[in-house]
Amino acid sequence: MRLSRSLAPVTLAVALVLSLPYDAMPHARVSDGSPAVPNPFGAACRTTVHGSHVTAYCHNPYVDTDRVRLHIECARWWDIDTDSAPADTEPAMTVRLTGRCWKEVRSVWISHQKVR
Repeated sequence: MRLSRSLAPVTLAVALVLSLPYDAMPHARVSDGSPAVPNPFGAACRTTVHGSHVTAYCHNPYVDTDRVRLHIECARWWDIDTDSAPADTEPAMTVRLTGRCWKEVRSVWISHQKVR
């Protein structure tokens, strides 16, 4: 007898939920089919190596500020690899980064960081 009394409210709640119209039921959000618009970012950089000297020019055509750094890996094991100080490249701005090795340069790359 007690079991039927405790099941009555649960049964009534289930019956009410099942009788709701389909539009009233919660459902997962579905996109409208259009792809998300990416926010373009990143300065375009070009590097040149003349002997042991490296020069990089970075131009930022986008709205967000890009913090760029020049990284130089030297060819000789005893030559110290270098990283430049970060430079903020604001919109429509070009920055020049320089560095060098004592002897030959093995590789050069630029790192980018979004500034909030």
